[in-house]
Amino acid sequence: MTVATLPRLGFAGLGWIGRHRMNALRDSGAVEIAMLCDPIADLSNDDCDSTQSFGELLASDVDAIVIATPNSFHATQAIAAFERGKAVFCQKPLGRNAAETLRVVEAARANDRLLGVDLSYRHTAAMRAVREVIDSGAIGDVFAADLTFHNAYGPDKPWFYDRALSGGGCLIDLGVHLIDLLLWTIRDSRIANVTSRLFAKGNPHFDREQTVEDYVTARLDLANGATANIACSWNLNAGRDCVIDVRFFGTRGAVGFHNVNGSFFDFVAERYEKTATIRLTEPPDDWGGRAAIAWGERLRDHPSFDPAIESVVDVARALDAIYDAGARR
Repeated sequence: MTVATLPRLGFAGLGWIGRHRMNALRDSGAVEIAMLCDPIADLSNDDCDSTQSFGELLASDVDAIVIATPNSFHATQAIAAFERGKAVFCQKPLGRNAAETLRVVEAARANDRLLGVDLSYRHTAAMRAVREVIDSGAIGDVFAADLTFHNAYGPDKPWFYDRALSGGGCLIDLGVHLIDLLLWTIRDSRIANVTSRLFAKGNPHFDREQTVEDYVTARLDLANGATANIACSWNLNAGRDCVIDVRFFGTRGAVGFHNVNGSFFDFVAERYEKTATIRLTEPPDDWGGRAAIAWGERLRDHPSFDPAIESVVDVARALDAIYDAGARR
């Protein structure tokens, strides 16, 4: 890349999420869409080079690869890209466990290439307002948090239900966002202890080798003395499309964000003082592609490794701890 050129991107996986991120990056003007790769999707109507082979994408002259393939491919594809000198933006989770996640981060560091992960809820206006309130000290010291993501639906692709391909069920799919928001908001926090319960179709004793969880509740005690309750699910009788609610309780008040009327896309941020609610943000907010755009803009300006990405390893370790604690019950 030179000052006169934009980074050329290749895309691996052109399902709904892959196309959404591609369109957001194209519209940002920070990058050039150069090549598409999907073994199944019809790419004949796209106005750039395409292939069914990830190997061909790796061998191409693209500067970076955006990965939106099944979870089991994330780590190997990302590492292969780094070893070819390419940057990577990957759908969450970066790896199926902390060991895979760490290997990807180490490969990015060793090859000095930018790595981004699509932890998109950080980029909502509502969640950013929440963190600003906490950072300002307006609610005092945060001692507790409740974080919830219930989905009245489940994924529509069979690979999500195959542990070897997905790495897990609703926890690694939805809970990853909750853990990321907790650790991103309560800075310099470290998880000291975890207890959890995992269920599949209401059964707490399901075969974890053959089945993935569809309901999880966990308590995370932080080293600073604070505690957090996590709950997430697929196919829950939630009475609406989804319930997304994140609240932080401090010694002088509380703050949180939640979705509006069961929406997957519309959020508000609020402060809470005794019985009073103070609205901080309102929809609409076009946040879905912001994580990808932020990565694309940094790639254009500074394509080298960014140590901030190391936080994804802490998230993966927390997920592993929740799985391990549930398995011990």
